[in-house]
Amino acid sequence: MSLLMHTLHVDLGERSYPVYIGRDLLADPAFLARHVAGSQAVIVSNDTVAPLYMEPVRAALGDGRRVTEVILPDGEQFKTLQTLERIFDRVMRDNHDRTTTFVALGGGVVGDVAGFAAACYQRGVNLVQVPTTLLAQVDSSVGGKTAVNHPLGKNMIGAFYQPRAVLIDTNTLQTLPDRELRAGLAEVLKYGLIADEPFYRWLQAQMPRLLAREEAALAEAIERSCNNKAQVVAADERESGLRAILNLGHTFGHAIETAQGYGNWLHGEAVAAGMVLAMDLSVRRGLVAAAELADLRRLLQDMHLPVAPPPDMRAEAFLELMARDKKVLDTRLRLVLLRAIGAAVIVDDVSRQELLSLLDGCGAFSS
Repeated sequence: MSLLMHTLHVDLGERSYPVYIGRDLLADPAFLARHVAGSQAVIVSNDTVAPLYMEPVRAALGDGRRVTEVILPDGEQFKTLQTLERIFDRVMRDNHDRTTTFVALGGGVVGDVAGFAAACYQRGVNLVQVPTTLLAQVDSSVGGKTAVNHPLGKNMIGAFYQPRAVLIDTNTLQTLPDRELRAGLAEVLKYGLIADEPFYRWLQAQMPRLLAREEAALAEAIERSCNNKAQVVAADERESGLRAILNLGHTFGHAIETAQGYGNWLHGEAVAAGMVLAMDLSVRRGLVAAAELADLRRLLQDMHLPVAPPPDMRAEAFLELMARDKKVLDTRLRLVLLRAIGAAVIVDDVSRQELLSLLDGCGAFSS
């Protein structure tokens, strides 16, 4: 039997759903099967994750269901409309109707693409998220954001579409490459910075245990991250206000990912550099102490994460990409800053000159 560590709930009225966090959940078919109604299912995975976890997920769906497996190539560069079409081609060829359930088995790319496919197929079918990377477990699988990238901008084509359930098997982190673990921990840090100072201080102290993959530490970090995100999503599902605080560092980070080519910088790596820029701007505005910026830089460096954008990006190109970000509203760029550790603030009055001065000051850009 599975050892269930905790169950959280994302409170969205009739669209509420559970988030299960535990070890070996994929070995217990009850967790998945209870959220898959009907006689059809589609498992969307990639060619890295499928050899590891497809078999237990398929077994959990039982012999009585007709199951289609869609195995995608692995990588952010495949988070495209063409990949979405590949999913639709397969499920239509196999005659799946609107009672089918999409199961997203993989990291953030799989979760986003499969989620968007579920939102679109026959105007919406059931979805279950089974995230297998730390970043997907603490961020993209919870909250209903689904999307694909466009060459001119990340996550620009998508939909808000909530799953029926999220199954987080912490055992999958044992097969996660070190680089992806570190990238996921950047998103974990974000939750402490924006909304939970005690969690951030805990992360500063416990980072060696997390990097060493100690099971109890990782489980606590996942639970506290998901709990923070669930509260924000419940208060603002479609990012009309409060939910925007989840984007700390993301406007800067998305510009880096787009400029460098999707997949060359991992999302969490770009967000790490972006959070340093956001904290730096917060310091320049007198909102937080310079010592906190130094502490964040030091922590990220200890985690072997970048603390500045790549030096081959030009500042003007960086600003152009930021101007296309989906956080721009009525031509005004919204940025998430910190007024204290654990307290985020959304601003829309950052001038172009202020941004150029910030980027100049980070020492990473050629003019």
